[in-house]
Amino acid sequence: MAILNYTTQIAAEKTIMEIQQMLVKAGAKEFQSKYDDDGILHAMSFAIKTPNGMVGFKLPAHIDNVYKILCKTRNISGKYRTKEQASRTAWRIIKDWVKAQVAMIEVGMVETMEVFLPYALRPDGATMYEALVDNGMKLLT
Repeated sequence: MAILNYTTQIAAEKTIMEIQQMLVKAGAKEFQSKYDDDGILHAMSFAIKTPNGMVGFKLPAHIDNVYKILCKTRNISGKYRTKEQASRTAWRIIKDWVKAQVAMIEVGMVETMEVFLPYALRPDGATMYEALVDNGMKLLT
């Protein structure tokens, strides 16, 4: 089975705009895009106002992981085995995920913080998920 959205030709920046529009529906107020040294968009951050104040979130695209999969999947043509394609693919996958999460928020199946909690930023800049991993997942045991 091929990777989802691997043939997309939609620029990552256009997809980011679509993601931002969806996140506004979930209450996002501020956005920031983060690029690597090669000029490839690798993460976006946003903030949502909660009853306890503004909370920042970071959605990483993990472009290198997508690139590795594109390169090692046999039935994927060579023209799709580029970092730029990995970026486009990763962001389209994230867009699909955000769309589903926002739909669940809109109908009351979940709360915004419930969905995005792993991506919440701590004061040290780590996401909650990264902090959990760094702590050996001790909160789960």
